[in-house]
Amino acid sequence: MDLSVAVRLIRKGVPQTKSIQHWVDLGAGTGLFTRALASLLPPHSTITAVDKDKDALRSIPWDQPNVLLNQVDADYSTIDFRKSTHGFLLANSLHFCSDPVTLLNKLKQSMLPAGRVIIIEYSSAIPNAWVPYPVSFEKLNEIAAAAGFRNIELMETANSKYQAGGMYAAVLFD
Repeated sequence: MDLSVAVRLIRKGVPQTKSIQHWVDLGAGTGLFTRALASLLPPHSTITAVDKDKDALRSIPWDQPNVLLNQVDADYSTIDFRKSTHGFLLANSLHFCSDPVTLLNKLKQSMLPAGRVIIIEYSSAIPNAWVPYPVSFEKLNEIAAAAGFRNIELMETANSKYQAGGMYAAVLFD
């Protein structure tokens, strides 16, 4: 995927403000969506990129000098997050979580009152070796509501070379 497509997918979910923001990218991988997020944040904001693959984290080409990148080599489902987070980004990572309701509830408790969770997932309900716990948009509505989110908005869609149904980007907030 091209960086411009990643930016388009998440743009509507990132508050357009001049105030410094702190975001956490869960399952950051090699940082495509981390970089997309950074391009939308105001100067002096921070992103904590979390992934179990430390080699992937180290390979993130950081070209955003006005946004601080912290890298955490860990399983994001085991981390306790500080309560001053403006948002969480889960790009193609929620489908690895066997208990998404518990995870989303934990993220909700860690966010500031106006916080957001941006989800990018495949539009599929059929599990496979690469997507063990698929999260179609319909399924996201169910699990987000069960986790206490009152607003679930579909922001954008895109084609995918990996899934015939494509991908979607959604934002969760209260």
